[in-house]
Amino acid sequence: MSTHHQSQTDDTSLAIIVPVLNEIKTLPTLLAQLAVLRRQKTEVVIVDGGSQDGTANAARAQGFRVIDSGPGRARQMNAGARATRAEGLLFLHADTRLPDNALALISQALKSSPLAWGRFDVRIEGASRLLPVIAWFMNRRSRLTGIATGDQGLFLNRELFIRTGGFPEQPLMEDIELSKQLKRVTRPICLRARVTTSGRRWDERGSWRTILLMWQLRWAYWRGVPAEQLAARYQ
Repeated sequence: MSTHHQSQTDDTSLAIIVPVLNEIKTLPTLLAQLAVLRRQKTEVVIVDGGSQDGTANAARAQGFRVIDSGPGRARQMNAGARATRAEGLLFLHADTRLPDNALALISQALKSSPLAWGRFDVRIEGASRLLPVIAWFMNRRSRLTGIATGDQGLFLNRELFIRTGGFPEQPLMEDIELSKQLKRVTRPICLRARVTTSGRRWDERGSWRTILLMWQLRWAYWRGVPAEQLAARYQ
């Protein structure tokens, strides 16, 4: 069994890129997860966008590689991709946890083609009873449209990332925009294994309010409203 796992991680080396900004509260859980993944022959880079709460120093103190970048999740993720060498890339949000067998699943998916990309299904953790319903709709919509959101743990081969130009450096919807570019090359591999992401946004602002806001923003973006304008409403 161990030799099989060894060959999987060796064949498709993976870099995990985590953009962070003022994540001191989520850091213990995040670093615990990353420590396990780092032991499994993966590159891990944390990209700090100018945290004021000691996030970067706390991660460095635990021996993690942290690079500094200008603020903006897209810019941070592009900087992380440039700073790594592995053939496979996984972009992970600070408040998202991977399933136990994530590396094997990603490795298998990325081996299927040099231009492969994909994402996980999502489970949202939090107080609101609506969160399982929201997650179900997110997963279903993603399967139907071939669009992945950052919460779903987007992964792809570096060759494809370079070919599509990486994340567009805009303040919102960068994951949707990249998905559109990737989808022109090939459909995503939609893994049924679930990442667990935080429902803090829904819990803090109210589920219905947040759902409504998200739909309004997506609709406006689809109609061509610039991401810069929408970002102000999302704050």
